[in-house]
Amino acid sequence: MIPRVVARQLSRPTGVLGALFRRVMNRSNAKINAFAVAQLELASTDRVLEIGFGGGVTLPQLLEHAAFVAGVDPSPDVVARAHAHFAKAVASGQADFREGVVESLPFDNASFDKVCSVNTIYFWPSLDRGFGELHRVLAPRGRLAVGFTPKSRMDAFGFPSDIFTPRAPKDVVASVTAAGFSGARIAQPTPGTLWNVVVAWKD
Repeated sequence: MIPRVVARQLSRPTGVLGALFRRVMNRSNAKINAFAVAQLELASTDRVLEIGFGGGVTLPQLLEHAAFVAGVDPSPDVVARAHAHFAKAVASGQADFREGVVESLPFDNASFDKVCSVNTIYFWPSLDRGFGELHRVLAPRGRLAVGFTPKSRMDAFGFPSDIFTPRAPKDVVASVTAAGFSGARIAQPTPGTLWNVVVAWKD
């Protein structure tokens, strides 16, 4: 029962418990989020998309360094909080937060220069469909950074398979490559780091 509740809140934070999970995720994911954002090599003219922005820990940094930031998350609570917390950026047209899923993104082809996502791929029904959509919305020479903890560690949590699918690094790299990205590689701050960030670009 507990693994199911945790998996549900991680996938779609909702209500009072969801607010608690957002705060916990912001703290526990701070290092991987910061490293993933660094891999984007942001420029002041960039249009950036974050998939599954959750507690919003990366959004201030993205808004500070990019021209435009969009976020897609399946949780209405998360989207509402982002609209309230970053109301000025939304009103000025610098930010756009929408409810949705990675398999069907509400954006035109080649809309973004950079895309990032951390600890969301466990909840994607299909890696191939998800990365296919990210490839579609990225402009040529756009960069992708996707952070996650590998299957070898996540299996121990016993999350229900109908909500949570642990991902092996080789499978993520293979799916990124099959979607049409180039140069897919695993980046880590040190060889002993327990999580991975897959980095690739669109030709």
